[in-house]
Amino acid sequence: MTKATGLDKLSRRRLMSGAVAMAAAAVTSGPALAQTMIQDIINSPRRGAWDDQFDAKSSRSVAETATRHPIVSTDTIAFVERAIFDYQNLVARGGWPFVPATKKLKMGVSEPEVRILRQRLMASGDLDQSAGLSNAFDSYVDGAVKKFQARHGLPPDGVLGSYSYQALNVSADVRLGQLETNLVRLRSMSGFLGDRYVMVNIPAAQIEAVENGSVVLRHTAIVGKIDRQTPILNSKIHEIILNPYWTSPRSIIEKDIVPLMRKDPTYLTRNNIRLFDNKGEEVAPETIDWNAEKAPALMFRQDPGKGNAMSSTKINFHNPHAVYMHDTPQQGVFNKLMRFESSGCVRVQNVRDLNTWLLRDTPGWNRQAIEATIASRENKVIELSTPVPVYFTYFSAWASEDGVVQFRDDVYQRDGVEELALR
Repeated sequence: MTKATGLDKLSRRRLMSGAVAMAAAAVTSGPALAQTMIQDIINSPRRGAWDDQFDAKSSRSVAETATRHPIVSTDTIAFVERAIFDYQNLVARGGWPFVPATKKLKMGVSEPEVRILRQRLMASGDLDQSAGLSNAFDSYVDGAVKKFQARHGLPPDGVLGSYSYQALNVSADVRLGQLETNLVRLRSMSGFLGDRYVMVNIPAAQIEAVENGSVVLRHTAIVGKIDRQTPILNSKIHEIILNPYWTSPRSIIEKDIVPLMRKDPTYLTRNNIRLFDNKGEEVAPETIDWNAEKAPALMFRQDPGKGNAMSSTKINFHNPHAVYMHDTPQQGVFNKLMRFESSGCVRVQNVRDLNTWLLRDTPGWNRQAIEATIASRENKVIELSTPVPVYFTYFSAWASEDGVVQFRDDVYQRDGVEELALR
């Protein structure tokens, strides 16, 4: 820090004395004016480095994990290479300490474990060294924990629970190996992906819509269960169906619907699911023996409507796995920490925003037309004028320009290290 000159000191004295006078005058004129005056002082471009002295700065740390860089890009490859170099040095210095998961640490507590937590967060760059070592879980530690949680795909609440402890205590050398594994995956997709494309990252349960090398939309997703995994694939989105019919895959008929019918014979009727034979003739559910060894060789088709499994939208692309992207009537699932609940298809939060972006160049299909069609509840198949590439990928670690390194659980155990598997 440079030494302040006499002029600097004089300017600061004038600023502070003026500020005090303004605030005093404002108080006599009413609380609203006083608040406005104080806010103007705080926002003044001549206020110096006050932010450096305010604990509130740490509350912005979660925003620092956001980036417009897509995960799959040559830039990301360079960022991960730099992160690998940093982690190699970190491992050579002994990594970071193990944080005992003995207490639920959060803002306001003072415990010996917090000192170890500070060391751990400093080692990974989440907490600035200037915060020092103490037993106090202050707002600086709170901000550092939130940043750590955000870049590990955890709810940034600043509270150390079991998931946060588990992420904290993955060793530095294991994280280094995770970065190296994902660098290979990134390099395998280093070619041109398209001016516009959609990327589903399975471990993050997240979708990126990318245009001209920048992320324009991010969507929370629901991906496949561990025993019904979402596949890795490359294709092109060629079709959007509004108010779709839902035809149940054979696996769901056998594993889900038949057992439900055994418990509740009205299940199909209540959910507007109709049965059809191979001639297209409708079959009444009550004529089926639901206790038979094999599920009936019929088509199970759900009518369009609010309760439809795909709700407003089905996004189609050719692939050998018969998977697709879609809306869901159960919007609460997007708030869950573990979003690995589908049978392989991908559910998309705020799917109508994605629809609008995908159909931007298809004449007659602006947002208003999309909403009006959904409101009509009539089935409508829309061919995209220009198909948009889509990639289902598997990245459990990546990095961004500002040095923020992201990690996710290895949900399908493809990284080869048990410590990284979904817990």
